[in-house]
Amino acid sequence: MPEPGATAKQEHKDGYHNRIVSVMSDIKNPGPGKPARVSGTDSLGAARPADKTAEANADRRPSRAVFSALDLGTNNCRLLVARPQGGGFRIIDAFSRIVRLGEGLSRTGRLSDAAMDRAVDALKVCAHKIDRRRVTCLRSVATEACRIADNADRFIARVYDETGLRLDVISAGEEARLAVLGCQSLLVDDLSDALVFDIGGGSTELIHVRRTSGGYRIMAWISMPWGVINLAERYDVRHADEALFRTMVDEMRRALQAFGRDHGLDEVVARGAVQLLGTSGTVTTLGSVYLQLPAYDRAKVDGLWIDSGDVRDLTWSVARMSYDQRRAQPCIGDDRADLVVAGCAILEAILSLWPAERLRVADRGIREGILRGLMEQGPEVIMPPSVAATL
Repeated sequence: MPEPGATAKQEHKDGYHNRIVSVMSDIKNPGPGKPARVSGTDSLGAARPADKTAEANADRRPSRAVFSALDLGTNNCRLLVARPQGGGFRIIDAFSRIVRLGEGLSRTGRLSDAAMDRAVDALKVCAHKIDRRRVTCLRSVATEACRIADNADRFIARVYDETGLRLDVISAGEEARLAVLGCQSLLVDDLSDALVFDIGGGSTELIHVRRTSGGYRIMAWISMPWGVINLAERYDVRHADEALFRTMVDEMRRALQAFGRDHGLDEVVARGAVQLLGTSGTVTTLGSVYLQLPAYDRAKVDGLWIDSGDVRDLTWSVARMSYDQRRAQPCIGDDRADLVVAGCAILEAILSLWPAERLRVADRGIREGILRGLMEQGPEVIMPPSVAATL
């Protein structure tokens, strides 16, 4: 006999999935792990002229469609719920929590019970928001921690059993593509190339992007297996001094320098033709410290330009602080007082290798990329066959 309450629990889960994965008649779902397709746009705010049906659907869509993007990373669990609006979307709900899913993973090769508990608790909040907002189309992804953990399959099964959410473990290449898609509106028109980077919890993605007439072409990308959690665990960052910080920077430089040399990025940077765009908690945290904000304010940080020299001064300044001094910074606090040192080391390595004049800060990335993919909004992000083969 089934345990008491099991039937009701399964009926609730099945009903939840039947509603969530069902989509309106103007959305075509290509299958698991792929974005659902809706009427699209060539560029932000411009519907395809030849597709009159797309224009009509775009007029109807905002009152009917609710989209959701969930990104479970090695450090953070993040959710956005949005409705299409004009050439973009309007956020109607959001959630972000530091869960440190990858804590201890670099030492054991496994997700710890405590880390999985934290992640599942956060995902339950996400599932409740998705249900309450009556989401009609969603994509939920997991990244580096779930790519490499020996017990990732068990964790993903547990997530489904306890929350009803199906996590799609994406490749590092897909993670890079979504990051570019999510922040491409912050790329400027007067520079031909950009280096987009995402300093995560368990990996760091760098993507060399070139502007084309139809969108953006990914020239090359790398996923370095170092992020703020595993780098912080490798070194005693809580008590880091300047010498230790320099050691961390040098190690990250060695891990990254071949990327620029082998793919022509060094030459583009030397010509001054590249924009630096950083999307990560490290970059947004430093942006807040740079502005001396009493509390984090996305409206002031997202899209912020900072001279690279000022950013580099800031990375060293933060690294020289004591642990308690970092905790006392309102936009660092307890959650990031240790991890921000590791993030600063990775950022300093990037800026020392590719010294563009300025850095732009992006408080957007994978979630926004998922939403734009689901809604088919924005310029296309093109993966050439030689690059796409690595996805």
